[in-house]
Formats: sequence, structure tokens, C-alpha cells
Amino acid sequence: MKDGDIHYMIETLREESPLWRVPAVTLIAESSRDPFRVLISTMLSARTLDSTTAEVSRRLFAIAATPRDMLKMSVDEMEKAIFPAGFYKTKARNILEVCGALVERYESKVPDELDELVKLKGVGRKTANLVLTLGYGKPGICVDTHVHRISNRWGYVETKNPFETEMALREKLPKRYWIEYNDLLVAFGQHLCRPISPMCSTCPLERACDRAGVGKSR
Repeated sequence: MKDGDIHYMIETLREESPLWRVPAVTLIAESSRDPFRVLISTMLSARTLDSTTAEVSRRLFAIAATPRDMLKMSVDEMEKAIFPAGFYKTKARNILEVCGALVERYESKVPDELDELVKLKGVGRKTANLVLTLGYGKPGICVDTHVHRISNRWGYVETKNPFETEMALREKLPKRYWIEYNDLLVAFGQHLCRPISPMCSTCPLERACDRAGVGKSR
């Protein structure tokens, strides 16, 4: 992939994405415009199916929608509310610890700076960047498994892990694409550019993609 092809890739994904399912966290962000809901739903989404993330997020926010309200829940109540999210027991404790930190240190408000967000229990750079982009509309590059895989598959970056991918994208991805990059690649990765046997024969980006690391495809 030539560096200049990124503009073609983004424009094409913008045209195609309305046909694909919107990620659960994005839907929550669009419907609530609440950085706290973005933060909690993103924490729930780790190693969890998108449909499950949507289900448990709705259930939890119906019970409690603010840090103070969630702190009224016991660990057991939190676990029941977010089951069957992946690693729900760990996530229940982390969510309650995060809520405590938000109340004690940030006046119940979710920080809008990356360095502050990653101080919260269970919040890594992926989650922090998604809070910035979806919760606050601030520039950030959220790198999940789809973004890491596809950016390398295209040949746009050559990196070994999500952190390296984020740093490489910060260097070369035009800033005007930062906020939407994750949403576009997640939807693309779920529908066409799958981890195993991607749908290359019907992919609108096939002509510009290096197909790095692709063996079998459809």
C-alpha cells in the first residue's frame, strides 16, 4: 500500500460503512453523549462480543448511570448486572474502583486527558483513546485488534503490537482521520477483513491492499 492510498481507503470505508453494523460503544456514545457511559461500556467490551456489550451496558445503565449511583452497588450486584461479559468478575471490581476514583479525585467527571485516564484501574490506552474520541470528540487513535491487524495487513504500518501501531499511526495518519479511524476499521474488520479467511474477493479496498500475512482468503 502506498502512503497516499490512505485517503482512498478512508473515503471508501466512509461510503461502505453505512451498510455495516455500528459498534456497540459507538451507538452508546451517539445516543448518550456521555463520556462516563463511553468509559464503562468500553471497559465492558474487552474480550466480549459486541452484542453482549450492548446488552450488559443497557442493563447496567438502567440500574445506575453515574459514578455515585454505581458505588451504591455491591460487587455481587455489579457482577450480576454485567454477566456474561468476558472476565465479568474482574470488570465488576475495576468498574467500582474507577467510580470511586472519579468521585474522589475528579468530582465524578471522566478526565478528558489521556495521561489521567490511564491512571484509572483497568483503563489502558485503547479505552482511554476511545473515551477521548467518542466521549469528548478530541483527537486520539484507538488501536484494538481490528485496527492493529488491518493497518498491518494493508501495509500501512509494520508493527508487532497495538502500542507500536498507535505510535506509528500518530506519526503518519493524517490527524483529520484520527477520530473515525477506529470505528471504520472495526466495522470493516467485523464484516469483510476478518482475522481468518478475509473476504478479499468482495473487498472494495482489494486493489490497494498489500494483503500482508494473508494466506487463505475468500
